[in-house]
Amino acid sequence: MNNKIFAKSVQVISADGQNLGIMPTSAALQLAMDQGLDLVEMNANGATPITKIMDYGKFKYEQKKRASEARKNQKTTEMKEVWIKPFIEENDLNIKLKKVFEFLAEGNKVKISVMTKGSKKVLARGKDAVPELFARVLEIIGDRGNLESKSKPDERTKSIIIAPVKQ
Repeated sequence: MNNKIFAKSVQVISADGQNLGIMPTSAALQLAMDQGLDLVEMNANGATPITKIMDYGKFKYEQKKRASEARKNQKTTEMKEVWIKPFIEENDLNIKLKKVFEFLAEGNKVKISVMTKGSKKVLARGKDAVPELFARVLEIIGDRGNLESKSKPDERTKSIIIAPVKQ
């Protein structure tokens, strides 16, 4: 910018976007100062650097404003978690799934987890209880969410991750 451009000659673009051609750096700098603007190096890779006459402070402000606007419009998805017991009653399951539907409607992913301990109750009913529960949950969710991933079979805590349906 301005006196920090060390090339002997530069290609100059005016403030309104018109190409002024190649000229000595000192002449380009004088032209920018006469207009009350800055000479900013845009591309230094070529044989002659490309410079533009502009208000550098205004340029940086607009760049910062655009970046801020882009961050504001970004939607971050959160991972919400709902815990279910392996042998949950139908009504209790419906209440838990109502919360799952709320999370999906907000655009969040939902992790539905089941803690399987080596209790006598789980062992007595068999190891098929959790997969059957997940199948029932996925059947109820239907087309409101997509199954994104399942936990590994050897993990103590079994879980599935449901992503919201993109519209």
